[in-house]
Amino acid sequence: MTTPHDVPASEFIDRLAKYLRENVDEVQPLPWASFAKTGTHVEKQPQNPNWWFTRSASIMRKVYIHGPIGLENLRSDYGGRKNNGVHKNHACKAGGSGIRKALQQLESAGFVQTVKPKGRIVTPKGRKLMQEVASDLSKELYKSVPELKKYQGE
Repeated sequence: MTTPHDVPASEFIDRLAKYLRENVDEVQPLPWASFAKTGTHVEKQPQNPNWWFTRSASIMRKVYIHGPIGLENLRSDYGGRKNNGVHKNHACKAGGSGIRKALQQLESAGFVQTVKPKGRIVTPKGRKLMQEVASDLSKELYKSVPELKKYQGE
């Protein structure tokens, strides 16, 4: 079985975001999502109109790989370097509201669940979805780049 570990992360996240946008009604951008920055370390809001689905897919992948994982660890992962003008740059966490709402939407869709006191993990339904997306993506990659066939785990 092909897992998200076996395929390139950027292509997997794009494919999962497309699936979430087209097939999952619970995962929808909130009304403020088009105006909000993702943290204090960025100057503008995201320019991609579908950034909410990309962030949700990325969060779901991180929960799959690193789970159980909590909100503060996710905030650290999505944080960055804050430009303080003439002063030194400092590390800054991402905003928690967008990450929290995305996790709540993924929970309502049944892909993620909370495990007290450790954090969140992927449910069997979410694991199955991610493995199906990874499998489809790997088949396409094997067709386009036949040399990757030798890395196939099956």
